Amino acid sequence: MIKDFTNKTAVLTGAASGFGLECARIGASRGMNLVLADVQQDALDAAAKELRAMGAQVLAHRVDVSQASEVEALGQATLAHFGVPHLVFNNAGVASGGLIWENSAADWAWVLGVNLMGVAHGVRVFTPLMLAAAKADPEYQGHIVNTASMAGLLNPPNMGVYNASKHAVVSLSETLYQDLALVTEQISASVLCPYFVPTGISQSHRNRPADLTLAKPTQSQLIRQAMSDKAVGSGKVTAAEVAEKVFDAVLAGQFYIYSHPKMLAAVQTRLEDVLQGRNPSDPFAQKPEVGASLRNKFRLPDPR
Repeated sequence: MIKDFTNKTAVLTGAASGFGLECARIGASRGMNLVLADVQQDALDAAAKELRAMGAQVLAHRVDVSQASEVEALGQATLAHFGVPHLVFNNAGVASGGLIWENSAADWAWVLGVNLMGVAHGVRVFTPLMLAAAKADPEYQGHIVNTASMAGLLNPPNMGVYNASKHAVVSLSETLYQDLALVTEQISASVLCPYFVPTGISQSHRNRPADLTLAKPTQSQLIRQAMSDKAVGSGKVTAAEVAEKVFDAVLAGQFYIYSHPKMLAAVQTRLEDVLQGRNPSDPFAQKPEVGASLRNKFRLPDPR
């Protein structure tokens, strides 16, 4: 486990906002070198300027994490500038919703490209570098944190493409943890599963590539966008508080990181559904008025 962050190097994707930026701020305050990657150039420039003003050594790269070659280039730039990183935070993510059959091929390509393949590319590029460092230096310690979501442990309706991407990240991360444990005690992994926290993710369409543009939104997609904006914007746990949990988990060697542990009751219900072979429980059991409202909006007209 990493015991001290001073003079260590952190690579952070999605570093210009939300959890990425808050983790970068903590890293800067603890004397880390920072490799910042983000797809939004103006926000990346602003983040780099702020963190350099805090005294951190910063390497900033515009990166679309869905593109293998760009993450590979980030790995080479990191190695050339700071050497092998000690902390890799595969954090970049986007959100898209709607009834699952209404998601277009472009929706799937965008969300899975960023949320899943972005993590996969980060793991594929940086883990071998970290393993080589561990082999060469018995004192080397490394840690990889992947951002999933409580949607990676639950399956709320009307956001299937996002759920699928985040379940895959949880699976990838659990496997990474087990695979690393087979080969070394010097590097480990964690998965971050936040609930609704005020970040920029509900507006992630601002960075959607032009070649994956969204067709005219369906009613279900408009409803999901409005619900997401409200839930994310009204979250009481801050991104800064979640970032502190990330650093605490790295120091403790803790795998699962939750922003809202109270949501584990819903996870338990889901797992009991699985174990007992019963149909999935009503996700609106605690808020029946929300479920009734959505069903009223989505119900097919009675053909009689």
